[in-house]
Amino acid sequence: MRRAQHALAAMLAACAITSTAAADNNETIRIGQTLPYSGPVSGFGTIGRAQEAFFAKVNADGGINGRQVKFITLDDAYSPPKTVEQTRKLVEQEEVLMMFGSLGTATNNAVHRYLNTKKIPQLFVLSGATKWADPKTYPWTMPGMASYESEGVVYAKYVLQTKPDAKIAILAQNDDFGRDYVAGFKRALGSKAASMIVAEASYETTAPTISSQLATLKASGADVLFGVVLGKFTPQMIKGVAEIGWKPELFFVPTSASSISFLEPAGLENAVGLISSSNQKDTMDAQWADDPAVKEYHAFMKQYLPNADLSNSNYSAGYHYATLLMAVLKACKNDFSRENIMRQAASLHEVPLPLLLPGMTVSTGPDDYLPFQQLRLRRFNGKSWISFGEILDDR
Repeated sequence: MRRAQHALAAMLAACAITSTAAADNNETIRIGQTLPYSGPVSGFGTIGRAQEAFFAKVNADGGINGRQVKFITLDDAYSPPKTVEQTRKLVEQEEVLMMFGSLGTATNNAVHRYLNTKKIPQLFVLSGATKWADPKTYPWTMPGMASYESEGVVYAKYVLQTKPDAKIAILAQNDDFGRDYVAGFKRALGSKAASMIVAEASYETTAPTISSQLATLKASGADVLFGVVLGKFTPQMIKGVAEIGWKPELFFVPTSASSISFLEPAGLENAVGLISSSNQKDTMDAQWADDPAVKEYHAFMKQYLPNADLSNSNYSAGYHYATLLMAVLKACKNDFSRENIMRQAASLHEVPLPLLLPGMTVSTGPDDYLPFQQLRLRRFNGKSWISFGEILDDR
């Protein structure tokens, strides 16, 4: 059998089918991932732990179309050079079929061209940078989140609706992550941006603190704060604002900074009133207690991750993105070539996912690589995030 497999591989190579995955009827589906299990944003590592458990359950239930999944998730410490090292290991040594759900703009950017040159799917990147949805230039890469620009638009729309006389301060990480959010926010404010935004500050990811920026922003007299922060800077900002006695009427943070694991170090009482957005059911919110999909998620967690902190939304996020990949893999049927994987990923039509909010579905096309384009605002009440208002999008 092994000789036959080698002969088949040689025949395919001779036919120049270079981007066909190394997965035939007798092999596993090998999926690679890099995540920050250490470093400044190590809280996101729970996403990968949830997905390890998810694919363990998939295998226990018979796999995908008869194939078992080998999910290999490695630590890149949120460091682009480490991401390059680990991705090359996954591709060249582990021979993964695809990369899935790796986190970060700078980290994914470091392997963006490499994966596309080798025609390896870089699916559902956990970064809302607009650059991931560029099928003409990078046809092997697809984002897995609503874009940062779209999220910024949604927040600005809410400010215009509820506080048109706002004095806005913006604190943003000095990279593509921060710039994309601010670009969308300003685009939605339109001609009013110049008068409504009274102060802006940025910080480097290597900075020890952001206390001086917060003091400067407070001094501007702003009554609305949009904090485009990530990782350790989330609790620093929330706690810092409270410590200097600043109480902005509207205080926004991006979805990626809304996990309880980031709020707790700041003191949950200091996060009350914080506004973020989501397209996902809050699995700890009482309103979803009887929802069949949420019940199924809790049963999964009880069986596979019984000691996990269920209030940490990164677990449900990991589960959520894994169900999206499952929809693609099931659609592949018996063709697990890399070409067909990308074809199915770009052919999703109003696909419902278990933890998507009601009324939301996933749709993609050959010229539209954005799977999520709808969001709903939510506010933190000291214990959990409570959704409010209607579904909003970037239109």
